[in-house]
Amino acid sequence: MDFLQDSIKPIYIQIAEWLEDEILKGNIVEEEQVPSKNQFASIYKINPATANKGINILVDENILYKKRGIGMFVTTDAKEIILKKRKEAFLKEFIDKLLYEADKLEISKDQIIEILKNR
Repeated sequence: MDFLQDSIKPIYIQIAEWLEDEILKGNIVEEEQVPSKNQFASIYKINPATANKGINILVDENILYKKRGIGMFVTTDAKEIILKKRKEAFLKEFIDKLLYEADKLEISKDQIIEILKNR
């Protein structure tokens, strides 16, 4: 697990994003159990409540679900949910800002497309 490295993001967000990344990479697959809050807490010397907060974000988004008495598992449509969420965030955070800045700099959309093709 490669989070908790001097990031400005809260630890619980890093945990949620790490789990999402692992699902997207196929390292954790649908119906597979994910590390527990206590495992995260033990490995990274963090409060279990912090780890639980990150896991609960994904439960609220229907990416993980709880099997009572067993643990947390990946839902069957988790990858699609993550892809949709991340694509929307990408468009908002990067593309919209790119187009806004390009407009100020008088760079046309055609020029942007050409630049992207040549990269």
